[in-house]
Amino acid sequence: MNKKIAIIGGGNLGKAIAEGLVKSGFTLPGHILVTRRNIGNIRHLEDIGILVGNDNEEAVGFADLVIMAVKPFQMAEVLTQIRSTLDPARHILCSVVTGISLSAMGDIVGKDFPMVRAMPNTAIAIQESMTCICPSLLNEEQLSYVEDIFSQLGRVVRIDEKLMDAATVLGACGIAYALRFIRANIQGGIEIGFDAATATLIAAQTVKGAAQLLIQTGRHPEQEIDKVTTPKGCTIAGLNEMEHQGFSSSLIKGIAASFQKLSH
Repeated sequence: MNKKIAIIGGGNLGKAIAEGLVKSGFTLPGHILVTRRNIGNIRHLEDIGILVGNDNEEAVGFADLVIMAVKPFQMAEVLTQIRSTLDPARHILCSVVTGISLSAMGDIVGKDFPMVRAMPNTAIAIQESMTCICPSLLNEEQLSYVEDIFSQLGRVVRIDEKLMDAATVLGACGIAYALRFIRANIQGGIEIGFDAATATLIAAQTVKGAAQLLIQTGRHPEQEIDKVTTPKGCTIAGLNEMEHQGFSSSLIKGIAASFQKLSH
């Protein structure tokens, strides 16, 4: 790809995007410029050829795609700072910032600007993110390019912007829910005899395998559950006890509580 990318905000997410795009071979390291106020925190990116700086306007002038990866409270200030350098005929503006709508960005940079919101999760650090995107005023070529970028970093699905808060809860917060489930499995594994390292490996790989079954086959979870729940068996006994203790209900209530917190 010949397009150049500026990532405004070299925090964990911004750095993960830059590193993932280089590792995947999607773009040349010298075609990515990452900015951060304290440039010392991103100097290590230069070791793999990524450009770094602390001048946001200069970064926009360098790039064709501008990815906003700042903190939500910094968004308005930074967009105001760079808006005179942004060119709707040249640039695509992409935000991975939680809670900032396309309309709010348009109020600053102009309603006619090609923009897209993207909501990845922290698995982007190992190129296994689930990223939800919603575009505004992108043509098919631009949208395909943005989808290609995030496809290098995991899976991508296009959604309506009204579902962005829900995507944040299910995809981004969902990493924490999944990890807490794995942690509980590990604790249970230790209780029944495994050492911590072995329990961690078994629990994590089992969850990875279960997820891949759904992704690769497209089947409903219950179809796979039915394959391992034999009459009077240990699996159904365990599942029923978990449900008696509110397993599914507590997960659903947790997701709803997160959504309510984010939406208000």
